[in-house]
Amino acid sequence: MPLLEVHDLKTHYKTDSGRVKAADGVSFTLDTGQSIGIAGESGCGKTTVVMSLMRLVDHRDIVGGRIVLDGQSILEMPEKEFRHLRWSKISLVSQAAMGALNPVFTIGWQIVEAIREHTDLSKKDAYDLARTMLERVGVDPARINSYPHELSGGMRQRAMIAMALCLDPKIVIADEMTTALDVVTQVQILKLFQHLQETLDISVIAISHEIPILGQICENIMVMYGGKIMEIGPTHLIFSEPLHPYTQALLRSQIDIHKAETKQLRGIRGRPPNLLNPPPGCRFAPRCRRAEEICSQQESPLIQLAPDRWAACHLVK
Repeated sequence: MPLLEVHDLKTHYKTDSGRVKAADGVSFTLDTGQSIGIAGESGCGKTTVVMSLMRLVDHRDIVGGRIVLDGQSILEMPEKEFRHLRWSKISLVSQAAMGALNPVFTIGWQIVEAIREHTDLSKKDAYDLARTMLERVGVDPARINSYPHELSGGMRQRAMIAMALCLDPKIVIADEMTTALDVVTQVQILKLFQHLQETLDISVIAISHEIPILGQICENIMVMYGGKIMEIGPTHLIFSEPLHPYTQALLRSQIDIHKAETKQLRGIRGRPPNLLNPPPGCRFAPRCRRAEEICSQQESPLIQLAPDRWAACHLVK
């Protein structure tokens, strides 16, 4: 049984203008020790999916689907009961640590708060655990009483990772964890995350609009567009043999730092769809250079093309 199963998840945000179909029929699985990256442009539904997994969206906005975490169906679970799973079975590394951390409390206080909220540890034991976790992620435990503004961007991000790992969760979600960092610090954080994955045997869901970053830390990549999954496959095949036209366009628009030769970057023409009223058929069809008549008339389901490859495209056989 997979550690995580997501079946036909539909998270539609209620607005004055109607329902925004931010995640519209998303299904995937995650095994123990596995890592999957979710890629796509801003507004494609990446963060909505992971916030739904953490139950950090209004429960009334999750209008359909099922999420099974370690054998337990969590969407029907009372909030009080799910709080015992949040952080201990599934945790989150938020993007932009300076915004995620409270500026008026020390990093130690904030890590300890998370520990004590979900365990019966004493304050002393919680602080001891916090120091251990800071040391594990490469932060001097003596900085436990530092405020967020007293730390560099990289150290703040490491503190967020320490907080996410403090209760030994089975799944860690990394939401754009390197976006606000300079290139050198990005590399350091990614290497740290890889090391933690290998040593702690955690399962990871990483999301980013920069698909090359996901290629460094994820075994598999799921490409989303317009609230839908376009393609899922092993990372090396997503980069070497992308199936969906959107995946191909996404790769053409970004630099691959691992390749010596340079290439001309090509943007994706047009704009993402209005998810208040998505277009019929494939949601990428209005921007697709290869679209045929059927693409704008009939939506293609996500079809399994090989044991580990899926794509939602009429043009892919």
